[in-house]
Amino acid sequence: MQQDAARPSRFPLFFEVLVWVLYVGMYKYNYFMEDTRLHPADHPNFPFPQLILFALAATLYVVPYYRWLLPALLRQRRYAVPLVLGGIVYLWWGIKLNTTLAAAVFRFIAAPPALTGFYQGYFQHGLRLLLRLGMPYLLLLLTDFLAFSCVGFVRVAFEQELRRRRIEQEHAALQLEQLKAQLQPHFLFNTLNSIYGLSLAGSPDTPRFILLLSELMRYVLYDSGKDRIALADEVAFLENYFELEQRKYEGARIRFTTAGAGLAGQQVPPLLWLPLVENSFKHGRHHFSDDASVEATLTTAPGQLRFVIENDMLPSPPPAAPRRSGGIGLENIRRRLQLYYPSTHELRLSEHAGRYRAELILHL
Repeated sequence: MQQDAARPSRFPLFFEVLVWVLYVGMYKYNYFMEDTRLHPADHPNFPFPQLILFALAATLYVVPYYRWLLPALLRQRRYAVPLVLGGIVYLWWGIKLNTTLAAAVFRFIAAPPALTGFYQGYFQHGLRLLLRLGMPYLLLLLTDFLAFSCVGFVRVAFEQELRRRRIEQEHAALQLEQLKAQLQPHFLFNTLNSIYGLSLAGSPDTPRFILLLSELMRYVLYDSGKDRIALADEVAFLENYFELEQRKYEGARIRFTTAGAGLAGQQVPPLLWLPLVENSFKHGRHHFSDDASVEATLTTAPGQLRFVIENDMLPSPPPAAPRRSGGIGLENIRRRLQLYYPSTHELRLSEHAGRYRAELILHL
C-alpha cells in the first residue's frame, strides 16, 4: 500500500526526556538551590551540580504514575474523580517517601560540606511527614502532577493513534484482499465468454488463443496475490490481453501501446487497469462492426503514470430496454484507488461523439 507500516512515534520519548531535563534538571534544581539558602560568589551558575542528581532521584516516584497508573485509568475511561484522586493519593505518599529516601542516600554520598545540613534537614523533615497526614511539599506536588500528567497524556494519545492507524491498515489490507478475490472470478467469467465465442467461430488461432489465455490466468491466479508487481509484468499482461481480443475481432482496430520513460523499477498494484480494459471491450461497438476500435496508451513520466483507453460505443438502447448488468469492475477500481492512491489519483470517465474514454492518472 501507499502508506508505510505504522511505527511508534519518537515524539513521546523526546517530550518525556525534555520534561526531565527542563523541569526536573532546571526548575527543581533551582527550587532546591533556593531551599539551601546558599549563594556562593565564586560559582554563580550551577554552584552545586549534585543537586541536579538529587532532584532527579527525588522525582523517580512519578515514573510509575505517568507510565502505568495514569495510562491504566485512561484506558478504563475514568477521566474524572478516579483519575484525579488516584493520581493525587499516589503522588501525595510518593513524594514524601521518595524525597526522604533520596535525602537519606545523599547524606552518605561525598557531598559538598555545605549541602550536608541540607540533606540532613530534608531527611528529618521527611521522617516527620511520613508519620502524619500533613500536605507535603505542596508546590512540588502540584508541579510534578501537572508536568508528568502531560507526559502521561502524550504517551497515551500517541499509543491510541498508533493503534488506530494499525487497525486502519489491517482493515485496508482486508479490503484489498476482498477486492482482488472479487476481481479474479470476474475476469474468469469474461474469459470463459471469450472461449465460447471463439469455439463458435471455429478460429484456426485457437491454440494461440488458449496459450494467451493460459498466460493471463497464470498471472491472475498467482501474481495478482502480491501487493505490488513490476510495471513491466503488468504491461506484458495487458499486451497479451489485447492480442487475445485482436484475434477474436480481427477486423477491428485493437491496440495497446506504451510511451515515455522506461518501465524498469516501477511497481504498481496488480490488475489495476483491468476493470477499465474489460469495460471497454465489454461495451465496445467492435462486437458488431469492423469499423470500430479499442485503443489504449500507457504513458510513463517521472512521478506519474497516465493510462488512457477509448472505444467506439454501442448505440444507446431504447429507454424501455433492460439495462445490462455489470459495474463490478468500475466500482472495484474506485475502491482500490482509494486504498492504494488516496488523494494521488485522477479517474476521468467521459463520452463524446460516440466514443467512450477512460483516463487514469497516478501521481507516484
